[in-house]
Amino acid sequence: MPSMPLYFWRNPDGSRYREAYFDAFPGVWRHGDWMLTTPRGSVVVSGRSDSTLNRHGVRLGSADIYAVVDGLPQIRDSLVIGAELGDGAYWLVLFVVLVGDAPLTDVLVARVKAAIRAQASPRHVPDDVIAVPAIPHTRTGKKLEVPVKRLIQGHPLEQVAARDAVDDFAALARFTAYASGRH
Repeated sequence: MPSMPLYFWRNPDGSRYREAYFDAFPGVWRHGDWMLTTPRGSVVVSGRSDSTLNRHGVRLGSADIYAVVDGLPQIRDSLVIGAELGDGAYWLVLFVVLVGDAPLTDVLVARVKAAIRAQASPRHVPDDVIAVPAIPHTRTGKKLEVPVKRLIQGHPLEQVAARDAVDDFAALARFTAYASGRH
């Protein structure tokens, strides 16, 4: 038997629960890895549908990246996501909120990438580092990795997060500018 949630809190009719787990295949619980069954019957696991970073089959912890970036004095907050894009590409991107009015220079991007390479691993180094004015969080302070990933993959804003569950909904909405990756 799979280990799965039975319901969401504050969702008495179960609509959000059904949308999250049963919309893709009615009556079948869907959650976890993206996979493809080949004509020979083998399975290729290409990534996660949740916020787990999976670059070329290697799972990476976002916490490993945050541990490095949080130690950099120029960065106030950050959010990293890995998005499987429609063309089969994978985009590992680090969004950063800078301290004060400092610009994101090529020198700072190189410093961020070098720190991640040295303190985590070369596989943890993001494809892009992008400055944003704010990072969206839940009302309890958790970074909204999955909703941002879903926006980048092209899902509509109104389907990725409930407005009242986000501390700064405008911050979340800004990520629609990165739909389809690499902007």
